[in-house]
Amino acid sequence: MDRHVYLVLWCGVFGAWALVGYGRSLAGMTRAQRTVRATGRIERVDEPRHGSSPSDGIAVVVSFQDPSSGQEFTVTNEGDRGERISVAWTGREIGVHYPRGRPHAFRFTNHLSEGGRGLGWANFALFLVYAGLVAVAAIDWGWPWALLGFGGPWALSGLYHLPGNIRDRNRRIDQLAAMVAVSGRVVAVLKSVTVDSNDGHTLTNLMPVVTFTTLDGREVTAYCESGIPDPARSRGLNLTIHYAPDDPALFVLDVEAERRSWKRDMVVNVVGVLVVAAAAVVGVVAL
Repeated sequence: MDRHVYLVLWCGVFGAWALVGYGRSLAGMTRAQRTVRATGRIERVDEPRHGSSPSDGIAVVVSFQDPSSGQEFTVTNEGDRGERISVAWTGREIGVHYPRGRPHAFRFTNHLSEGGRGLGWANFALFLVYAGLVAVAAIDWGWPWALLGFGGPWALSGLYHLPGNIRDRNRRIDQLAAMVAVSGRVVAVLKSVTVDSNDGHTLTNLMPVVTFTTLDGREVTAYCESGIPDPARSRGLNLTIHYAPDDPALFVLDVEAERRSWKRDMVVNVVGVLVVAAAAVVGVVAL
């Protein structure tokens, strides 16, 4: 079968998929649009048990109100309840979402959000249509079309988002400068062991849990994913924690190391945009 016939089939299937997705979004029928999003408040935080699995998250009791009925619910995050709660304190607000009319099917999110229009899969299908067109163009007319077809949109997207990314990184660096230091302590080390079914290799993941009290009296329990040199022996270790006063969920152990990391990330972002832009220019020149 000629490759152009394959292209027609490819574009037809994924184009129809995209149209269905956009149609469902316009009709308000996507899963994201049918999801109720409420604000939950953590009422109680339990200290994780030393040696338990980090995948369980910090055990919390959360209360929230169903916007449609006004009914109050008090629930826990036992079992598979959405995102893992890795930072918690009494009074913290987290996101709760569930299908319309089914508040008992709730799931947690660490961040409050308004959701979206549910266009993720439709946009992906549209991208596959475009990728098929570029691939056939590159085969028929030469490699410059591949550089132009893929490098051009990526470069435009990168240039469009670059100012916002730089602002976000500058804001993060400003947050690091404004962080305050308090004493903290490692109260538990969580452990998970995974065995590779192919070669039998064992992978052990250790997750220290720290607690600290903010200057305004909030007692925070949090997973500490980096910054502790020897997690296996860290239980009971006293350390200094730097946190953002307006959001204790943003905390680090080493401010300078974190600042250097964000600056490197900014450089990599800029270099990446320049590389794809250069690839697109090469494609235009070679046409």
